[in-house]
Amino acid sequence: MRRWLMLALGVTAHAGVTLGLFGLPLVMPEILRHFNVLLPVGALIVNAPAIGILAALVAWGALADRHGERLILGLGVGTAALLFAAAAFVEQTWAVMALLAAAGAAGSAAMVGGGRIVLGWFAPPERGIAMGLRQVSFTLGMAVAAFALPPMARAYGLPGVFLLCSGVSLLAAGLAALFLREPPHAISGESRERARSPYRQAALWRVHATSALHVVPQVVVSTYGVDCLVSSYGWDDVAAGRLFGVAAIAGAAVRVAAGRWSDRTGLRMRPLLLLTLWNLVVLALLVAGAYTGSALGVAALALASVMTVAGNGLAYLAAGELAGPGWAGKVLGTHNTVQNTVSLAAGPLAGTLILGTGYWAGFAAGLACVVLSLPVIPFRGEQPKRS
Repeated sequence: MRRWLMLALGVTAHAGVTLGLFGLPLVMPEILRHFNVLLPVGALIVNAPAIGILAALVAWGALADRHGERLILGLGVGTAALLFAAAAFVEQTWAVMALLAAAGAAGSAAMVGGGRIVLGWFAPPERGIAMGLRQVSFTLGMAVAAFALPPMARAYGLPGVFLLCSGVSLLAAGLAALFLREPPHAISGESRERARSPYRQAALWRVHATSALHVVPQVVVSTYGVDCLVSSYGWDDVAAGRLFGVAAIAGAAVRVAAGRWSDRTGLRMRPLLLLTLWNLVVLALLVAGAYTGSALGVAALALASVMTVAGNGLAYLAAGELAGPGWAGKVLGTHNTVQNTVSLAAGPLAGTLILGTGYWAGFAAGLACVVLSLPVIPFRGEQPKRS
């Protein structure tokens, strides 16, 4: 039972900081009004945490490999909480972006630490569902953000949003610092056979590349979904946020189911391939619905917000297992760095494309990246993990 408590603490830390790191697109209309900027600039603001995440992920991973999760989660998420609070009292756009970038650098500790908890506390036959639950941290955080941030923005403006993000992060950091423990067996022992760099394996590079391509539709849907509903379909800000909140809860269930599925088969990449094929269908429907302005676009947008994140845990787990626990922190940090590099570029580029052509074009770009990922997924020759 203790391993599940450790996992819960990792999930809480990641979910808590997710509100501020990734939940800001849910209040995009308020951000555009508050700063009086156009959509591409708004995308830069909400993606500012990704700049800090890029700078710090690998360093947090190396620190986690050396000192464990308790230190990095307490310190990193706690610092992010203070920076979110500071952003509430600053008006200049550049200063808010700088504080959000610094919060991203600090809070990214939770993105590495949770993965190492799974690899350190769980055996391979349980890792799929454990990683699915760990990945629920993101969708749980986004669900809370979807239900809480738009009403907070309406009632108290953007400062209220930042203060709420700060309070939730501070609580999560305190729990991790007080109760998180290292696994009973040193995880480095399992990795002696992988003492050399795991990047000698082509499969690891392909897992990174797959996630890089899959993150594009995730970014487009999560960054512009609420604004699409408000601008194109006339939805209320709060109602649009609630739709994405429900979708986030459904996404959490799908991630856990995908993890359980991978444990039963002992495979990670073949389930990911099948999820990718489903995403092709969903995104094609989304493009068609957004292009015609029909109700199909709303339904497909909700479904895309669920399905585009369904395979994240499988790719993340595969990267950690290919690395071996002794390298897990650095490799998982690199994996997230790759994803966030693409995310940082994709957000403003998609915003420019949408501004010039329409929402359907941004969704079509995400669809194209999913198509390109099909030959990259390293599913051939994958051996089931049974021990």
